[in-house]
Amino acid sequence: MIKGVIYKKLIKHCDDRGTFMEIIREDEGILEQFGQVSASMSYPGVIKAFHYHKLQDDVWFFPVGNAQVVLHDLRQDSPTYRHTNVYYMGEENPSILLIPRGVAHGYRVLGSKSVIIVYLTTKAYQADQPDEYRIPYDDPEIGFDWSTKFR
Repeated sequence: MIKGVIYKKLIKHCDDRGTFMEIIREDEGILEQFGQVSASMSYPGVIKAFHYHKLQDDVWFFPVGNAQVVLHDLRQDSPTYRHTNVYYMGEENPSILLIPRGVAHGYRVLGSKSVIIVYLTTKAYQADQPDEYRIPYDDPEIGFDWSTKFR
């Protein structure tokens, strides 16, 4: 696992009224501070990758649909420098993922249903100084193959 990444399986409480999940709590120590909560929807087959931040950490949660999430460590001082991790998140695997600053991240929508991602950040977005640095999804230095392999 890439150093500093936290992956937490969520507990879904069910009864005859529906379901309830705590996603993240301040007493878990996952985020050192809170900046913003946002949500985004992506259509089936879409790849949103890669980007990273120099100042903020992210927590990702997919309440609708399913996604393949890919992380790549760009932190030169990290013992997991240039390591890549893959996570499968969404309705079929409710979980959260802490993505530390300096770790490139992106996702691919799986299946025929759109996904919704809810993400929390330690800093609020600043349009005049965005903390977002883009890398193409097919960057040869990362070298990740986004295609699904059938066995």
